[in-house]
Amino acid sequence: MEKQMEGKVALVTGSGMGIGKVTALTFAWHGAKVVVGDILEEKGKETVDQIKKSGSDAIFVKCDVSKAADIEKMIETAVNTYGKLDCAFNNAGVIVLSPTIDLTEKDWDHMIDIDLKGVWLCMKYEIRQMLKQGGGAIVNSASVAGYIGTPGMCAYTAAKHGVIGLTKTAALEYVKCGIRVNAVCPGAITTPMLQALTVDPSVEGTLLQMHPIGRFGKPEEIAEAVLWLCSDAASFCTGIAMPVDGGLLAQ
Repeated sequence: MEKQMEGKVALVTGSGMGIGKVTALTFAWHGAKVVVGDILEEKGKETVDQIKKSGSDAIFVKCDVSKAADIEKMIETAVNTYGKLDCAFNNAGVIVLSPTIDLTEKDWDHMIDIDLKGVWLCMKYEIRQMLKQGGGAIVNSASVAGYIGTPGMCAYTAAKHGVIGLTKTAALEYVKCGIRVNAVCPGAITTPMLQALTVDPSVEGTLLQMHPIGRFGKPEEIAEAVLWLCSDAASFCTGIAMPVDGGLLAQ
């Protein structure tokens, strides 16, 4: 199979586990040099080790995506190490389950800082670098929750709606500059985050019923969508929020 990312440099935030880790590994398998960004140092370095053992190149940068200084340093390190930044997957995120009236202000601020502000800050510094280069591709991690209301997930839903809006706006702002900005909107994917949400079997059953395909998604299925959106094969795609959801939004 053709290595679609040969010679390219890819950044993935939240790549210590779950979708981010699998996407980082997928970029590497397709020939990219990978910048692994995560606040979890041990997990992030494990991803780098796996990439290097496969014969590809990667570096780890510890980064809290809610802090502009961390992101600026991450982009600077990427460029100093590899000379450029061709594509980025802004994937880092957190989730707190709570009805609207029970969610604490602290949890609201934390989720918005990571899931929404973090995406904006990443784009801000990624786009600055890509403007210097004359182009690039960005994919933001949204969710099916960015399209619909999701009871018990008010801050997460608000953040993911915001990510889709940010994506569309940035796509239009920089479309003439050779920069494409898209989002991927996963349904329920078998990750540590989903495992934490489905400790209660009834919750797992409810989520499963929401997916007409009859199963949860795999991280690899999201990674392949991200890879495609970052590749030259998607050169006519910008400003889209692509559902990868087993038919959930088709209902």
